[in-house]
Order: sequence, then structure tokens, then C-alpha cells
Amino acid sequence: MTITYPLSLPDTTSFASVRIMAKTTVGLTQSPFSYQQQVYKFSGEFWEADVQLVPMKRNTCEDWISFLTQLKGIYGTFYLNPDPNGLTARGTCSVTPGTPIVNGAHSARANTLSITNAGPSQTNYFKSGDYISIGTGTSRQLLKVLQNTNTDVSGNCVVDIFPALRTDLSGSETITVSNATGVFRLASNEMNWNVNHASVYGISFTAIEAL
Repeated sequence: MTITYPLSLPDTTSFASVRIMAKTTVGLTQSPFSYQQQVYKFSGEFWEADVQLVPMKRNTCEDWISFLTQLKGIYGTFYLNPDPNGLTARGTCSVTPGTPIVNGAHSARANTLSITNAGPSQTNYFKSGDYISIGTGTSRQLLKVLQNTNTDVSGNCVVDIFPALRTDLSGSETITVSNATGVFRLASNEMNWNVNHASVYGISFTAIEAL
């Protein structure tokens, strides 16, 4: 059977711990005489995560070994939200989502997103830290809402997001507010695992956003 990317995780409950990194590219120069600083923010922003899985017996672990091996190092991609607790939003979008879509055209590298058709007149429709995703297949992008956001009577709102939009949006793209994921790849071409004398397996890997 042909392997088709992006793959889906074997499950979302096997994470023992995750170190999540929101990476931004910023340059800084400082005068050696006055110590005055100049700071410039570049457009590069992305996700990275170090994932440690819970110890497993072989029956369960082989699903993960097969999944990671199918990726063929950095070649293949997979869907991921690195925060397993972030699959459910804290805001009211988790219970009164409406049918949110992108409101109008947006340019790539924008750090705000205009939304319409969300649940109307909702206080804290999004709470800071909620995750959403836009796009399908290889173009899916995972975004984090940075501030508490209310909707108006028509279900409109504007949210501050991280990272910046990857591509231009024409409007009407569907926004996922539950089980939001993005597209990631392994950070290395080497996939390894260990097994101890008690036949318990251990796996860890680093994932980076597929750009």
C-alpha cells in the first residue's frame, strides 16, 4: 500500500512530556561604545517540539516505530499539535463554535486573522493560548491565539496569532477550532528506539514545522 503524507499519529495519548518551542527570527546589533541596541524582526516564525513517549510494551510501541519509520527521516510529514492538552480549546469555541471561516483576503506573513461565522456574541470565544488551524493536506497550518477574543453579534472577530500566516488567503477558508493540528516533519534522518531487560521500549523524537 502506498504511503501518503501527511500521516496521522498512532494516538494522542502516548506523550510523556513535550518541550514546545515557538521560534522567532530576530536580529540585534549593539554599539560597543554607547551600548545602544537596534532590533529587527524578520518574518521567520515556526514551531518545534521535543517529544518523549511514555514507556511501552512492544504491542503498543511497534505502532509508533512503524509510524516514525514510514516518515523516512525528514522526507515525510505528519499532522501534530505538540501540546496534547491543546486539542480542546479553553474558550467558548469548544462548545459554541459556529462555522468559523476566514473573513476576506489576507497576505502571507500577517500576524492577525479576521474571522466570521463564529458563534455570535461570545465572551472569550477564544482564550489566550487556544489553537486553531487553517488549510487542508500539506497546506494545513497550526496557529496559536495570543489574546482573549470576543465575537460580535454577527460572529466576527480579529485574533492575534503565532506564527505568521504562511500563504495568502482569499477568504472563506475553513478554520478548525477543535483538534487543531499543523504539518510537521522529523528534525533528523535517524530514528531510534531503545528496549530494556523488562521488554519496555522508549522512544523520543524532535519535530519541526514543515515549511
